[in-house]
Amino acid sequence: MKTTMSPPVTLAMPLDDPPPAPDCGVCTALARQRADATTAGDPSRATDCNVEIRNHPHPHPKRHGRRP
Repeated sequence: MKTTMSPPVTLAMPLDDPPPAPDCGVCTALARQRADATTAGDPSRATDCNVEIRNHPHPHPKRHGRRP
């Protein structure tokens, strides 16, 4: 039986809010929803919007030259 305390949990600092992708209506709408959630005191919804912005697919810029 263990009678000592476990070490404290170390959490990382929260990530900054991701910026919406330029010229993306979905990301712009999510950023607006995030702002509304923050104003309404709903940090859970604001975090959900951040996750959606980070994971929203956008085409990668085309590279010139050889492919690896």
